[in-house]
Amino acid sequence: MNNTEIKYEKLLEYLKGLESVAVAYSSGVDSTLLLYAACEALGKDSVMAITAKSCSFPKREFDETVAFCKEHGIRHEICESEELDIEGFKDNPKNRCYLCKRELFEKIGDIAKSNDLKYVVEGSNVDDEGDYRPGLMAVKELKVKSPLREAGLYKAEIRELSKRLGLPTWDKPSFACLASRFVYGETINEEKLSMVDKAEQLLLDMGFRQVRVRIHGDMARIEVETDEISRIAEKANRERIAVAFKDYGFSYVTLDLLGYRTGSMNEVLK
Repeated sequence: MNNTEIKYEKLLEYLKGLESVAVAYSSGVDSTLLLYAACEALGKDSVMAITAKSCSFPKREFDETVAFCKEHGIRHEICESEELDIEGFKDNPKNRCYLCKRELFEKIGDIAKSNDLKYVVEGSNVDDEGDYRPGLMAVKELKVKSPLREAGLYKAEIRELSKRLGLPTWDKPSFACLASRFVYGETINEEKLSMVDKAEQLLLDMGFRQVRVRIHGDMARIEVETDEISRIAEKANRERIAVAFKDYGFSYVTLDLLGYRTGSMNEVLK
């Protein structure tokens, strides 16, 4: 048994100790492994997946949560969580993620309580401790459990385990809510969220695997993996993207030469 397998056994033992859980489920790499492991450790009767539905969560991601739970026979509850109604959220302060996570986990906690589930668990991993993640403060304050971090699992190990277990998300690109595409201090609204969603969907439809469209006023800043920069810069692709993005509402379309990286909006924080 290698180190990653040992960590997975540790994860299962930790989950068994919780007895019953509500899993904050987004269809991402981390939360999918966590949900699968919770069902293995506790049995499906002691597990419920809870997914937040809002304008910052693309329909394709939401549909994947529904499909996965249906395929595996997992109880699934939809939590209506409109971030734009949270006081201060639209202003996009540096603690935006905290405001959102606090409200979301309070709602998930209420659902868990009404279903006699002892704990709420979420899918952050050890790598998340290395970036600016104000949402983790809400996790701590509300006593939400983070089993993947407790087991010492890193993203690469989560992908490795997911592949071994046959989970469809093992090589899924990383995703974060669409609000993370906004420069801090820029007002977030439904129209701009829709612009970003359409822009990223176009890039995905064109075959680009890992994408971000960051919004700076009326300018789009595209991030793709560095080995795809040359392809996106090809004349036909450039022209297609520019025309479409302007149709979505952007005045300027730019390509970030550093390529995709997580938390690029945090690079300007002091």
